[in-house]
Amino acid sequence: MPLSRVDAHVHFWRYTPEEYPWLDEPLRALRRDFLPADLEPELKARGVSGVVAVQARQSLLETEWLLELQQQSSSVLGVVGWVDLRTDDVSSVLGRFPSLCGVRHIAQGEAPGFLLNREFSRGIAALTARDLAYDLLIYENQLSEAAELVDRHPQQRFVLDHLAKPRIAARELSSWASALRRLAQRPNVWLKISGLVTEADWATWTPNDLEPYLNVALEAFGPERAMCGSDHPVCLAAASYERVQAVVSSFIARLTESEQAQILAQNAISFYKLRPR
Repeated sequence: MPLSRVDAHVHFWRYTPEEYPWLDEPLRALRRDFLPADLEPELKARGVSGVVAVQARQSLLETEWLLELQQQSSSVLGVVGWVDLRTDDVSSVLGRFPSLCGVRHIAQGEAPGFLLNREFSRGIAALTARDLAYDLLIYENQLSEAAELVDRHPQQRFVLDHLAKPRIAARELSSWASALRRLAQRPNVWLKISGLVTEADWATWTPNDLEPYLNVALEAFGPERAMCGSDHPVCLAAASYERVQAVVSSFIARLTESEQAQILAQNAISFYKLRPR
């Protein structure tokens, strides 16, 4: 059966303060377990066929656990895990996880120049050799660095998470838009429409606040290189799962049915090489 809608970006965790210190006081409501069974009623209600589970910790144990969840839950179509791409034996480490569909490093927390580190670049080449995707988790000020990384690896599939976290709450648009358009010129970079509600004012945001950023992103990448992800459960700090999905559906309603289908499912399936379960 074709997949009608795919959520290309969710997280799962068993909460402990030691492993999730970034869940600070404003995110206290997220200090609990989030597992596939918790999300499945929402998926069913919204017509979402399945999800891509994305790492939230830089831990091989978490990568193993996410792959176990995939085996246990038919809703988990793919896993973007973490491995240390800088390690000398990165190819053998990747070989331990043949079911991964991609890898992510929390590069937004690294020092300038991290993406261009020789060891990290060698790790990206190992992903290319295994036909694995790479998720770019960066801030706006890292977009130029990301473009240089992409130029070094023209055969690698990259996807930009959360539109590089534009400063929506501050209504900053111009510099982010310019840098995003430059990155979009690389045809091997795709885009996730995800994570925007938590970059807006959590209490007062409206779809109108997000629309200028969505317009830039869709114009830059086109419907053929965009996919959508809820960023659940992080999104719950600012919006319900239903509202996050509704914002995307409403925004892309102006597109053709074929273009909507690309963004809602087909692009994620193609990019991550997903299969129905």
